[in-house]
Amino acid sequence: MNTANYMTSTEIRQSFLDFFKSKQHAIVPSSPVVLPTDPTLLFTNAGMNQFKDIFLGARESQDRRVANTQKCIRVSGKHNDLEEVGIDTYHHTFFEMLGNWSFGDYYKREAIEWAWELLTDVWGLPKDRLWATVYKDDDEAEALWKEVTDINPKQILRFDEKDNFWEMGDTGPCGPCSEIHIDLTAEGCGPELVNAGSPEVIELWNLVFIQYNRKTDGSLEPLASKHVDTGMGFERVAAVLQGKKSNYDSDVFTPFLDKLQEMSGQKYEGDAAIAMRVISDHIRALSVAIADGVLPSNEGRGYVLRRLLRRAVRYGRKLDFTQPFMGDLFPVVENVLGDVFPELRQNRERVLRALKAEEESFAATLDRGMALFDEVVAELKKEKQSLFPGDQAFKLYDTYGFPVDLTTLMATEQNLAVDHERFESLMEQQRERARLDRKDAVMAGDMDLIRKLHADGVRSAFDGYGALEKEAELLVALSGGEQKNELAEGETGELILAETPFYAEAGGQLGDHGVIRGPEGEFEVWDTQRPIEGITLHIGKVIQGRLKAGERVGAVVDGERRAHVQHHHTATHLLNAALREFVSATVRQAGSLVAPDRLRFDFTHYEAVTPDKLEAIEHRVNKWIMDDTPVKTYTMAYKDVPDSGIIAVFDEKYGDEVRVVDIGGYSRELCGGTHVRETGQLGFFRVVGESSVAAGIRRIEAVCGWPAYEWTQREHSLVRSLAQRFSAPPEDLLKRVEALIEQNKKLEKAVKQQAASASKDVAASLVQKVRDVGDIPFIAEVIEGQGIEGLRGILDQIRPAVKSGVIVLGGASDGKAAFVASVSDDLVKRGVHAGKLIGQVAKIAGGGGGGQPNKAQAGGKEPGKVPEAIAKVPDILKNRE
Repeated sequence: MNTANYMTSTEIRQSFLDFFKSKQHAIVPSSPVVLPTDPTLLFTNAGMNQFKDIFLGARESQDRRVANTQKCIRVSGKHNDLEEVGIDTYHHTFFEMLGNWSFGDYYKREAIEWAWELLTDVWGLPKDRLWATVYKDDDEAEALWKEVTDINPKQILRFDEKDNFWEMGDTGPCGPCSEIHIDLTAEGCGPELVNAGSPEVIELWNLVFIQYNRKTDGSLEPLASKHVDTGMGFERVAAVLQGKKSNYDSDVFTPFLDKLQEMSGQKYEGDAAIAMRVISDHIRALSVAIADGVLPSNEGRGYVLRRLLRRAVRYGRKLDFTQPFMGDLFPVVENVLGDVFPELRQNRERVLRALKAEEESFAATLDRGMALFDEVVAELKKEKQSLFPGDQAFKLYDTYGFPVDLTTLMATEQNLAVDHERFESLMEQQRERARLDRKDAVMAGDMDLIRKLHADGVRSAFDGYGALEKEAELLVALSGGEQKNELAEGETGELILAETPFYAEAGGQLGDHGVIRGPEGEFEVWDTQRPIEGITLHIGKVIQGRLKAGERVGAVVDGERRAHVQHHHTATHLLNAALREFVSATVRQAGSLVAPDRLRFDFTHYEAVTPDKLEAIEHRVNKWIMDDTPVKTYTMAYKDVPDSGIIAVFDEKYGDEVRVVDIGGYSRELCGGTHVRETGQLGFFRVVGESSVAAGIRRIEAVCGWPAYEWTQREHSLVRSLAQRFSAPPEDLLKRVEALIEQNKKLEKAVKQQAASASKDVAASLVQKVRDVGDIPFIAEVIEGQGIEGLRGILDQIRPAVKSGVIVLGGASDGKAAFVASVSDDLVKRGVHAGKLIGQVAKIAGGGGGGQPNKAQAGGKEPGKVPEAIAKVPDILKNRE
């Protein structure tokens, strides 16, 4: 296919941006791949995500025409491309979306005309190879294609909702679209291949005409203004313009494939090619997400990353990678993407540490999970079954951290299918045990009604930075998901006021409590939430009389509680500044809780904060408190925040204008929360705990003001009690405790020496009890009163004396069964596997376990069945496959 002169992918991206800049579009940066507080999506999966509030009318944009290249990740929900990644040539989990937008400015005419101009005049794509599709009843779009372009009218096709009605998710902005497809076949195709899933006739650009909002009940409501949202996959258009049939053959991916061939010594062909494509894709997604602040974990976005990394590691085994290797690919990510997304280079250390820690963690998980998987597969093949049990798939997920798609992949390699129905049933049971509390139910279950109110112009202005009391009109009363004219005594519900001094939970700060008093009743506010920008819900119960919509009410915040909350909020800012000073300047907030009695601050860091650093942090915060520094607030344009040194909190949502909380210049953060006037109001600050939340995430818990005083008093009381118990002054307590610890160590050493001596005697007697099953020598004995540690010690003493043979020992301690096994190297070569053997033995005692071929251990819930389990060892050896 002949196009314009060859362009690198970097030149293609810049050409797109330059073209729309010439059409008076503002070129805006990509938002992070982490969505702001949007309940419908985990990750940014389209260029329009950062503009969703503009489409919904919740905020206005400073620019009516914008364009950019947006970082996107699609691995869950409606837009889930994970299973196709690496198998076909054009699906990816991470990709760039080139896009241009109009916010109530131009519409279908310009969008179609400019798309055709860029593709054919600027990039030189052959017009006879381009097809346009429109929604089935969009006569306007079809007429415009014929009017403003010179496309062959026969190459304009109509399709239904499946192909030409675009939606971001199950709810939200949507509308008819017009897609541009390109024919890459050798001889040219007819209309039958368009939207038919052919890898040679693919969608190139999607022009979405956003005019509706999809509600939770599936219905559509018109938006106040019509908008344009276009998206073109960068990786796909780069391959087309470079004359490649596969995205992976373009210069976006070839540096990754070259590096993997170098690292593995394998060629890019067959199964190895699939593995290389999967790994190339996943390292891009992981690097970008980690650089944007997401870290692998067991829930939410973090679990998505963990799932990707474990898939990549599993495919790495296909390339004979047994050691961590993903970090070796990150320099390639930097070279390919670092210029357009500088945060990759800025957060290099974080990405490398996260990849290394996660790979090392999964190494052990993979081995243990594989042992269970192999055991189940062996049993299925023995029974000639082809369905991998959902219970076992769930166990692999819940106990060993195997994503179900990884289990499915492994099962497919064994010609097995996974019982997904049973797996999902068990997952749903687990979800049921962790259902949302009431406030989350309000945020999720009543969103349709709340959005309708918002669309009708209902707004609730916050006016509580300076005052805790406010008289206002009661606009709306809600109860049970319905709008009510009034709420009577005893009814629970939510109230919306025209103005309110109540702060709604945001940025980690808990919502205010208090009362709302009307002419005929009183409503106790238990919580305050803001489910959508501009609407504040006062959640609670009528405790006296009744309140009616439309009447004037008095809103009164619990002032004492608010004071304690804002003390801890200001302390959180001081703590963040101190962490950046004493731990690392790259520390980023990963979550927080600001409560009246405590604060909790989660941050990115890969090791425990040492006691001396915690002491330095506490000292610094108290120094700032004693300085009684004024806490200033002001507003500024969000576009001026980058490079200003002001901290924008991870995963927070910001408009065009933002509020800055500035404490003495050393702490400057974007924050909409409430704070003290001077730091001296905090009184006193104490760190009360430091711990790990997940891989790469640490947590500090602290208190200030009266809670800090009370915490200190409890510590003093404890010290006084210990001093009395030891009959020693407080300053001598440490010496007394150290003396006790030393004495205890000596006693433990003596006990271990006695146990070792006894173990030698037991081991010597066991060596004399070698029996044979077939041609396999074995020892299978119960050792009374021994747990795992004791059994391992005895096993280690027997092994040198048994040059060839199987050793299985069982015991019971602390109400639990314990087993260990050993297989000599010569028998391992003959197929005897210690991990599989011990798993079958432990199963008899209500347990399980596994390990390596030559050494393994297991536990069980039924210690009384240890003798029965050990007695079965000869039969298990005799009947092994």
